[in-house]
Amino acid sequence: VALYFHSGEREEKCIIEDVPSDTLVIGNYKVQRWDIHKQDFLKSAPGLGMFVTVTTPSAEVLLSKLYGPQGTFSFTSYLSGEHVICLQSNSTRFVAFAGSKLRIHLDIRVGEHFLDESIVQAKDKVDEVNFRLEHLIEQIHHISKEQNYEREREEKFRKTSEETNSNILWWAIVQTLILISIGIWQIKSLRDFFISKKLV
Repeated sequence: VALYFHSGEREEKCIIEDVPSDTLVIGNYKVQRWDIHKQDFLKSAPGLGMFVTVTTPSAEVLLSKLYGPQGTFSFTSYLSGEHVICLQSNSTRFVAFAGSKLRIHLDIRVGEHFLDESIVQAKDKVDEVNFRLEHLIEQIHHISKEQNYEREREEKFRKTSEETNSNILWWAIVQTLILISIGIWQIKSLRDFFISKKLV
């Protein structure tokens, strides 16, 4: 996921990333501050750091750390599900004066190990092939985990659907029985009424 978003100083912004268990997540970010005079975002925001907080699906804090105006953070999930990644600038200005607009560029890679091209170039061809094969094997393991996670989610969804369909069927049967009972009661009441009036 590669994106950018605007934020005020000291304003917390969060994104949700659905991650399988035992998966490496790497995030790269860069912060730019709005320059009133240039009417544009500066290339970087020196002196401004970012608090990065990652929360697991069970509301446990997995990562909470202060980084610089640009940096890389990483964590490994141990639970599958929606992980909340929050970023907040560490501006020292009072909230009332911390009105400067920030642009935060964020690139999140799930289950991907970055290839260091300088290392690849430094090795001979055989080592390069081995290195790339190891990278491909890691990617295959990640894809397999993703598929297992999606299979679990699909199975859970199917069970929920079946339970809902079963409940709807029973509710329809109950409604039908209630309608039949009311119909029988109405027929009996009308019959008793006609007998009492000696119309039958």
